[in-house]
Amino acid sequence: MSDRHDFDFLHGEWLVHNRRRTDFLDPDSGWEEFPATSRCLPLFDGAANLDEIDLPHLGSQGLTLRLFEPVRRTWALHWSSSTTGTLFPPVVGRFENGLGRFHGDDTHDGKDVRVRFVWSGISADTAHWEQAFSVDGGRTWLSNWTMAFSRPASGTPAG
Repeated sequence: MSDRHDFDFLHGEWLVHNRRRTDFLDPDSGWEEFPATSRCLPLFDGAANLDEIDLPHLGSQGLTLRLFEPVRRTWALHWSSSTTGTLFPPVVGRFENGLGRFHGDDTHDGKDVRVRFVWSGISADTAHWEQAFSVDGGRTWLSNWTMAFSRPASGTPAG
């Protein structure tokens, strides 16, 4: 079952290798790759955290607020981009057997989409995040963004 310390692995500084589709809804679109840096701050004794990712290639920053809901034992992940200044609808889910799965509803380019985030490959020095969209209520998914997290070399700042 999920608990308040599921995201403790993410605390601190990271180098992030991004790979994303040029069109999030087109399975035939190409991929672009670019670096980023991220810092995650623990809050509420592990039951929340806040991270900021700097995406120079996109000319923006992103912010994620994660909150643990102890009764349901689920996490709500709230994303915001410096380009919009608003919170996107949250994705909600939990960790089971080392894998975090989170789902929510949103829109992209005017279309209703189901959103899925998956956290995997988690260790002290690495983690993998993947985003996928579904336009058919979750029957099929199109992966459109992945992030490979790695710790900066000792003494090398992430940002």
